[in-house]
Amino acid sequence: MKDSKFRMPTAYTILFLLIILVAAATWVIPAGAYDYVDGVPVAGTYHAVDPNPQGVGDVLKAAFSGFYDAVDVCVFILMVGGFLGVVMKTGAVDAGVASIIQRLGGREKWLIPILMLLFGLGGTTYGMWEETMAFYPLLIPVFLAAGYDAVVGISVILLGAGAGVICSTVNPFATGIAAGFAGVSLGDGILLRIIQWIVFESAAIWFVMAYAAKVKKNPSKSVVGVGSGNIHVAMDETVPFTPKRKVIMAVFTLTFLLMVYAVIPFDEMGLPLPVLGWWFPELSALFLVSGVIIGLIDRQREDEIADTFVAGCADLLGVALIIGISRGITVLMNDGAITDTVLHWGEEALAGAGSISFVLLVFLIYLPLTILIPSSSGLATLSIPIMAPLGKFAGVGGDLVVTAFQSASGLVNIITPTAAVVMGALALGHVPYDRWVKYVWKLMLYFLVLTLVFLIVGVALG
Repeated sequence: MKDSKFRMPTAYTILFLLIILVAAATWVIPAGAYDYVDGVPVAGTYHAVDPNPQGVGDVLKAAFSGFYDAVDVCVFILMVGGFLGVVMKTGAVDAGVASIIQRLGGREKWLIPILMLLFGLGGTTYGMWEETMAFYPLLIPVFLAAGYDAVVGISVILLGAGAGVICSTVNPFATGIAAGFAGVSLGDGILLRIIQWIVFESAAIWFVMAYAAKVKKNPSKSVVGVGSGNIHVAMDETVPFTPKRKVIMAVFTLTFLLMVYAVIPFDEMGLPLPVLGWWFPELSALFLVSGVIIGLIDRQREDEIADTFVAGCADLLGVALIIGISRGITVLMNDGAITDTVLHWGEEALAGAGSISFVLLVFLIYLPLTILIPSSSGLATLSIPIMAPLGKFAGVGGDLVVTAFQSASGLVNIITPTAAVVMGALALGHVPYDRWVKYVWKLMLYFLVLTLVFLIVGVALG
C-alpha cells in the first residue's frame, strides 16, 4: 500500500504560495496611501490611489526583487557559510565540540539556560535577530553531539533571542524607533518590559529544557529524529584538540564576539562604550577576513582556501535564497499599494475603543500586520505615528502602544513563514516547517496569554 500521508511542502514552495496569495490580494484590497513627512505616515491622511494589481510577471519577479532588497543579509549568510567551510575543514570545530561534551560529562543540559540567557539579553537590549543566523551552524552540531535533536539547537538560539525580542527593553530597532514616533522616552514602561522579559525568558528556557530532557530520555519523542542536521559529531568520533586547533577556535570565537559587540548601539543605550556601528557589509568582511586568517593558520594553500570558502558559500546558498524570497512578499505588497490600506483598516478598527479594549486590539491587529511586514523597524515607522495618537484618545500611554507593538511583532516572528530568520534557521537544521509549528505552538499560546495579561496590568497601573 502506498504511503498516502501528506508531505509538507518545502520552504520555497510555502513562500511562493504566499507570494501568489499576496499578489491575488492586490486585486481585491483597495490601493491606498498615507501622506508622508520625512518618511513617516501622517494619521488621518489616508487616501485612495490608482490600483496597481500584481500579475504573473510581478509574481515571478517578486523573489528576485526581494533578493535585491535583502542582498546585504544574503551576502552576509554566504560569507558565514564560506567562513564555516574553512573552519570545518581544519577539524577544529569537531575537536572543540568533542572536548566540550567530554568536559561537561553528562551536564550538557546546562548549556541550554546559559546560552538562552545570553541570546535573550542580546534580543532584549539590541534586537539580536538576523545576527543569530551565524550561530546555527555553530551550535546545532553541539546539541546533536550531546544526544539531542536539531530542534533543541535551533530553539536555544531562536527562542532564546526571540523571547528577548518580544520583551525588548531598550532595543533601538523596535522599542527605540517606536518610542520616538510615539513621543515617549525609551525608559517609559521599561519596568514592565523587564518583568515581562524575566517571565518570558524563564518560560522559554523551561519549555526547551523539558523538550530536550524528553528527547534525551527517549529519542523517539523527537519531532524530527535525533541526528537530524547537516553536521553530527558523535562521542566516539573524538578528534585531537591540538594547540593549532585551539588557536583556530580562539580566532573563531573572537570573530563571533566581535560581531556581537560591533552591532550593539551603546550610545543609544546610554552606555559609555565605543560604538563601531557595523552592519551587514562590515560583518560580511569580518567573516571573509577571519576565514582567510584561519585558513592560513591551518597552513592551507591559497587555492585550497579559495575553493573551500566558495564550497562553504554554496552550502548556505539555499538559506540565502529563502531569505530573499521571503523579503519578496513585502516588496509585492508595497508595489501593489496595499500596505497602507491594511494599516488604515487597523486605524479604523481602533477608533472609539476603551483603554483596555484599545491596547488589546492594538496587540491583536499587530499580529497579522507583522506577518505582512516582518521588519520591526519598518512596521514601527509605518504604524506607530498612527497608533500612538489614537491611544491618547483611548487613555492609553504611548509606552503601552509600543509594548503591544513589539510584543506582537516579536511573537509572530518566531513562527511566521514570512520571517527570513525562522525559515533560514529551519533550513540550516533541516527541520520541516510543519514540525517546527507542531513543536512550538504551545509556547506561542503561553506567550500570547501572558502578553494579554501584561498589557491589562499595564493599563491598570497607568
